[in-house]
Amino acid sequence: MTVNPLLPLRDKINEIDAKILELVAKRRQISTQVIQTKIEANIPVRDLERERSLINSLIHQGKAYHLDDFLIKRLYQVIIEDSVLLQQKILQEKLNHNTIATAKVAFLGPKGSYSHSAARRYASAHFEEMTESSCSTFKDVFEQVEKGMVDFGILPIENSSSGSINEVYDLLQKTNLHIIGELSLPIDHCVLAIADAKLEQIDTIYSHPQPFQQCSNFLEKSPHWKIVYCDSTSSAMEIVASLNKPNVAAMGNKDGGELYGLQVLEHDFANQKENITRFIVLARQPVDVSNQIPAKTTILMKTGQQAGALVDALLVLRNHNIVMTKLESRPIHGTPWEEMFYIDLQGNLHSHEMQTALKELSAITLYTKVLGCYPSDSISSLI
Repeated sequence: MTVNPLLPLRDKINEIDAKILELVAKRRQISTQVIQTKIEANIPVRDLERERSLINSLIHQGKAYHLDDFLIKRLYQVIIEDSVLLQQKILQEKLNHNTIATAKVAFLGPKGSYSHSAARRYASAHFEEMTESSCSTFKDVFEQVEKGMVDFGILPIENSSSGSINEVYDLLQKTNLHIIGELSLPIDHCVLAIADAKLEQIDTIYSHPQPFQQCSNFLEKSPHWKIVYCDSTSSAMEIVASLNKPNVAAMGNKDGGELYGLQVLEHDFANQKENITRFIVLARQPVDVSNQIPAKTTILMKTGQQAGALVDALLVLRNHNIVMTKLESRPIHGTPWEEMFYIDLQGNLHSHEMQTALKELSAITLYTKVLGCYPSDSISSLI
């Protein structure tokens, strides 16, 4: 019997990988000690100057090992991001006295949907375990949280390619829930089919309307494909798996495809190469956000219909140096021609600037409500 000559080399690589994992774990442990010191001294979690100095030093050291600069930058961007998120988690748990070990989380669609992936990612960063509750509609997610059936709800709010998800914005008008978190999930749509199927065999494709919209350029290359709309990408994958035919496919994510035993025929074909969906996390109670970490505050606002009313409101934000990252308008149901504005702001709700601005907004608008203040998911890239 011939011995595979690669086996000894692979064994050596496995040994090195095990050592790398051990060292990463040790680094994370020290990072938890660092945040305790930062808490005591009220030092911000991020120190961009220190982080840049670290990476420059590592690049210099890497030259002795003939390591590429970009490799070191990419590697340590991930390591630093993990360290920042870990420290933020510890800080927030201490501030909010939050020690939930197992959380019940509601999301749209069966297992395998993008919302399911987002829920798993959020839970892995904040809890030891997650009990999953899949919902068939966005409204169901809201209702499960409102009725206390689950602890949190994860909902997509906007996509970098297809824009805002209007139904979620409309539901936010009617709820007393609070936004307590956000996360951004890179989306890589795939054409998924049963084993041994070929791309040229496909004549019918199933998915949620959003992926079809985000991948319209790719679909135009196969005008003979019949497009079938589903409630979610995971529903599409479930249908394709149950049909078990080589001529049908689903558009969804790779992880979901694996759950349904489907293979990837094509991927990375969205209209925009950087396709990211932002999700919000809803809970019945608000959270406090430490002034040591970047925060966002989301407000709901209704202005009068006189000329310049919206401009006057936005000038209040500018006058207090508050940066607006999102402005979305939605019609108010039952009151034709009137709109509600959703505004995402950089800043902590409890800061002096934010409190003063909100007080001034309340005086010049018909309605102002804080939907939530939460840690920003945006980790500044050092690359």
